[in-house]
Amino acid sequence: MRLFAAVLPPSERLDELGCVVDRLRGSPGGGGVRWTSREGWHLTLAFMGEVDEALLPGLRMRLERAASRTPVFSLRLRGGGHFGRRTLWAGVAGDLDTLRLLAERSDAAARRAGIAMEEHRRYRAHLTVGRGQEADTGPFLDVLDGFEGGRWEVGELVLVRSELPVSGVRGERPRYETVGSWPLGGGGSGAG
Repeated sequence: MRLFAAVLPPSERLDELGCVVDRLRGSPGGGGVRWTSREGWHLTLAFMGEVDEALLPGLRMRLERAASRTPVFSLRLRGGGHFGRRTLWAGVAGDLDTLRLLAERSDAAARRAGIAMEEHRRYRAHLTVGRGQEADTGPFLDVLDGFEGGRWEVGELVLVRSELPVSGVRGERPRYETVGSWPLGGGGSGAG
């Protein structure tokens, strides 16, 4: 199964961002972008790729430990940017040091569970809102740059299974399913 560790913003914060993305979707050039769905919006902490089910018990135990050692912290979605003029994203502000720490701990948990991870890179917090062909991202960035969402308390680490589209139908999106969650700061045992 294809897995990643993530932080899931609450629905109110996603609705705020959704209003901005809806404007972008309807703007000139918006039709040439594959906009990601609100249901799939998340902050990836550690992408694990295909994981053998036999490794899940160890991974769950290590992610629970990573969560218990990380305090609850505050974030908000703010601004935006692009990767390679193809991927548009919303930025993140707040306690980025703790977010990076949780990302590092999630990556280490996966490695210790025996998952072959990609080369380690410095964590860069973002929420992908769209992908497309190389284009002028300036008008989109102007709108995203002015965005500032409300603050929320991050209280859990989530393990997500993603299923990529296989039908070949244009516009089909990946499906995401939470397969485990653990409270930050040792607030009890989580699902999974």
